[in-house]
Amino acid sequence: RTANEIATEKAVPVDQLRDPQHDEQRVQDPKWLVVIGVCTHLGCVPVANAGDSVATTVPATDPIMMHQAASQGPAPLNLEVPPHNFVEGGVLVV
Repeated sequence: RTANEIATEKAVPVDQLRDPQHDEQRVQDPKWLVVIGVCTHLGCVPVANAGDSVATTVPATDPIMMHQAASQGPAPLNLEVPPHNFVEGGVLVV
């Protein structure tokens, strides 16, 4: 994510989210967002930058935030963060 996207997500009040989690709880490196791309509502696949903002749009719902926390629409939970880590050389292991 860009520095602007990271700052925008950090500014979101957690109480506005349906499944409250700070951005820091969902990412290991702020530049990288690692989530399973299946909506928690109907199982749709999120489409990045498909809406009126830089948020991700899920076809059956409203936009969700860049850290994939459910803020609007019917999705009850945030997109799942899989077990992962970054190893030497910046390689992501999921």
